[in-house]
Amino acid sequence: MDEIVRDIPINGHCAPEFAAVRDAFVDNFQRRGEIGAAVCVYKDRQKVVDLWGGHKDLARKEPWAEDTIVIQNSLAKSMCAVSMHILIDRGKVDFDAPVADYWPEFAQAGKAGVLIRHILSHTCGVIYCDRATPGSWFRWDEHIKALEQQEPAWVPGTFGAYNSINIGYLLGEVIRRVTGDTPGQFLRKNVTGTLGADYNIGLTPDEIARVSDMHENPKNTFFHISSDASTPLGRAFKSAPQVPYFQNMREIREIEVPSFGGHGNARAMARVYAMLAGDGEIDGVRILSPGAVERTRWLVWERDCIMTRRPLRMGFGFMHNETETVPMGRNMASYGHTGTGGAFAWCDRDRRMSFAYCTNFQREGPGIGARGAVLALAAGGGSKPSWLN
Repeated sequence: MDEIVRDIPINGHCAPEFAAVRDAFVDNFQRRGEIGAAVCVYKDRQKVVDLWGGHKDLARKEPWAEDTIVIQNSLAKSMCAVSMHILIDRGKVDFDAPVADYWPEFAQAGKAGVLIRHILSHTCGVIYCDRATPGSWFRWDEHIKALEQQEPAWVPGTFGAYNSINIGYLLGEVIRRVTGDTPGQFLRKNVTGTLGADYNIGLTPDEIARVSDMHENPKNTFFHISSDASTPLGRAFKSAPQVPYFQNMREIREIEVPSFGGHGNARAMARVYAMLAGDGEIDGVRILSPGAVERTRWLVWERDCIMTRRPLRMGFGFMHNETETVPMGRNMASYGHTGTGGAFAWCDRDRRMSFAYCTNFQREGPGIGARGAVLALAAGGGSKPSWLN
């Protein structure tokens, strides 16, 4: 299917039973201000929706291509979690072991009791990095040293809050200590490269040439909160570079920023999540054992999050279906992740399906935003959020 819809190029294919996804995708361009985007759905390990359209630029001169990639922000957290689940599955890391078993310097400042499971579940308390200097996101050793010196905000394992900045570095340093690979290298070798999924943390020059800029949305509340140093999220953002807008910086593309610096497209993320929906295997390629995948679906905590100011349901590295802010179909056991730019991916293991969406126009509001929500509902059903028109 290649066509022009009111001067908007729409490409790809969509199985007839998922026509509602295509209709919602087109409607996002016509009514909701979409600039460039892609959506992909797998069902029973088969790709049933693969659509892309719109443009890479605000002037709407450069079409979004089949191989266009874009920053997917916090979906990187779930990819670091997949990597850690692989190491646990292989017996290289113990799910219940102290982080300091693999990273001795981490035990400083009251963190000897932080377990691997606490980091994965966003209950470790290491949500701040007070001794980090602005821009240390791009200086791995400096950021890691500051994390070693950081006191936890609560007794590890007793409370949960979204670990917006640090989780990728915490998991990434354990990955590096255990394997010798950076988190981006490990992901390429063991997940995305193995699956042929066009998503990576730390890009090559050829990959950077295919990146679309992420365009600002004044209705994106996440960045409004993070810019206020008096908020918990603002405190966590102390290590951010001192620039007005960091989403399109060269460094965030070239350097591994494992909490939110991954770039890819919907096709790639839907394939990774289809692996989870398929009990760890797709197209004859096994990434995780069925038992390891079962652990990825466990729910750990649910409450209004002090960091994001919205309800969250959190598992071991993954957000769970929350019908008002991150709707993932009619199955409340569905799980995945959102990105503040608007990227959204999840899987429903019971229905053996996965969904992914990415955009170059930041989402609006505190949750996934209208464009991601209508696509997820079209793919997986479920209750419409009260705020969605």
